Amino acid sequence: MTRPPTILHVDDDPAIREIVRLLLEKIGGFAVTSVASGQEALAIVQRQPPDLVLLDVMMPGMSGPETLQALRDRQEHASLPVVFLTAKVLQSEMEQLARLDPAGIIQKPFRGEDLVSKVRQVLAGGRC
Repeated sequence: MTRPPTILHVDDDPAIREIVRLLLEKIGGFAVTSVASGQEALAIVQRQPPDLVLLDVMMPGMSGPETLQALRDRQEHASLPVVFLTAKVLQSEMEQLARLDPAGIIQKPFRGEDLVSKVRQVLAGGRC
């Protein structure tokens, strides 16, 4: 039996963490680890890198973009696929995030099936 793809979800909102975890595990069949901060994410990635990171943009302490940069600064994690989850909706904000070259950007709110589909797309080597 093959192991399911591993997803690290980073969001400071516990309700969002729980919803995303349930969607990805129940609909997608993924193994999900959820943490509340960029610092926690960096520690987990260092110990056991996931197949993909879902990263909230606006978090206290270390923001999503700062966390992405910290991952890319580490040679061994520079190519780890990172997808932003964001409530930002302004075109200028989306363009600013896109310039950071994530594997994708998913806007909140999202449908569960769409989230799973986009995660699968990125895991298959695509972008969303």
